[in-house]
Amino acid sequence: MATIATADTEARKTPRRKVLDTGLIRFGDFSVACVIRNLSEIGAALNAAPQSFVPDQFTLIVVRKKKIYSCTVIWRKGTRVGVSFC
Repeated sequence: MATIATADTEARKTPRRKVLDTGLIRFGDFSVACVIRNLSEIGAALNAAPQSFVPDQFTLIVVRKKKIYSCTVIWRKGTRVGVSFC
């Protein structure tokens, strides 16, 4: 039987860490600045400017850590985007 997530449980497969890092959403020859709000081994939640276009697949560059992830968007809500790492 499937477990239903409540306010006291975490629905994610891996724990997330709250962070406040600067990132770049890179696709083609374009880059869009973003704020990385939380991060796990398999994905992240990002805030991008409301007027920016974020494609379904892109490269995320975590500036401070000099890390690069290939990402697929799994959800969108306002300026927030949830991604999984490929």
